[in-house]
Amino acid sequence: MANRGPSYGLSREVQEKIEQKYDPELESRLVNWIIVQCGEQIEQPPPGRQHFQTWLMDGTLLCKLINSLHPKGNEPIAKISESKMAFRQMEQISQFLKAAEIYGVRTTDIFQTVDLWEGKDMAAVQRTLMALGSLAVTKDDGCYKGDPSWFHRKAQQNRRGFSEEQLRQGQNVIGLQMGSNKGASQSGMTGYGMPRQII
Repeated sequence: MANRGPSYGLSREVQEKIEQKYDPELESRLVNWIIVQCGEQIEQPPPGRQHFQTWLMDGTLLCKLINSLHPKGNEPIAKISESKMAFRQMEQISQFLKAAEIYGVRTTDIFQTVDLWEGKDMAAVQRTLMALGSLAVTKDDGCYKGDPSWFHRKAQQNRRGFSEEQLRQGQNVIGLQMGSNKGASQSGMTGYGMPRQII
């Protein structure tokens, strides 16, 4: 963690709520996927949020992960350094995030650099990695390694084609969201200007 002291009051409550979203079972699945996907001799971290954060914190594994999802020679991150300097580590995390967004992960699913580097929101890191894994399984381009059942396939596009005649027919139909006047009557209504009768 960075040079932050303990939080108190409302800050502590917010941090506890964020920490409750962290899923230990999901952590083990993500660790297994990263090890299989990178295909190198990567040491598995001990279980726990703190160890997971330390394992990913320098950004090298994340960069190797995103590179492994691309064909050889087409990797988005050309140089991965194993520097111990904080600036370099945060820069690598940022490179991973940019590459993940280009790969197709939605901006709303991407964590902030400090969420990982300072351990502020590891649940957001898990969400990003889940979204990345789901995209890799869905693309099915031969770069994904591991069990496809680890991630959900994203819904594919299902375009509909309508002829001009079908579109014209649809203009004459009143949609249900417009409401219905079937069974409507003015029974029980008072005349204009009369006070409302409350019984």
